[in-house]
Amino acid sequence: QVQLVESGGGVVQAGGSLRLSCSASGRSVDDYSMGWFRHTLGKAREFVAAIGRDESTTYYLDLVKGRFAISRDKFKNTVYLQMNDLKPEDTAVYICAVGPWGGRVTPSESDYNYWGQGTQVTVSA
Repeated sequence: QVQLVESGGGVVQAGGSLRLSCSASGRSVDDYSMGWFRHTLGKAREFVAAIGRDESTTYYLDLVKGRFAISRDKFKNTVYLQMNDLKPEDTAVYICAVGPWGGRVTPSESDYNYWGQGTQVTVSA
């Protein structure tokens, strides 16, 4: 079993930045890809970014390319999402998840097995 705890959310003005963290416990996630998704009331959960076993393999939702950056620290068993130039439409609960063993990056929800509870990000205009 893997437990995931997200942190770093908050309220920020448009154009601002936030850095989200996702700390894993229970087992190492070194050999798994990791992903970030977001969920807004009334909308389906949306893939945001994923990272492979090493940081050279990443995959982003087109809407966040150039603004968001996913990274990981294997010593801390933690994954990060740096979010810059935030827009009101980025407002959502951001949730991290454990992806496939072996590090394949994928935007498909069904490929992810463990999910955190999420952290709220609110971007004001």
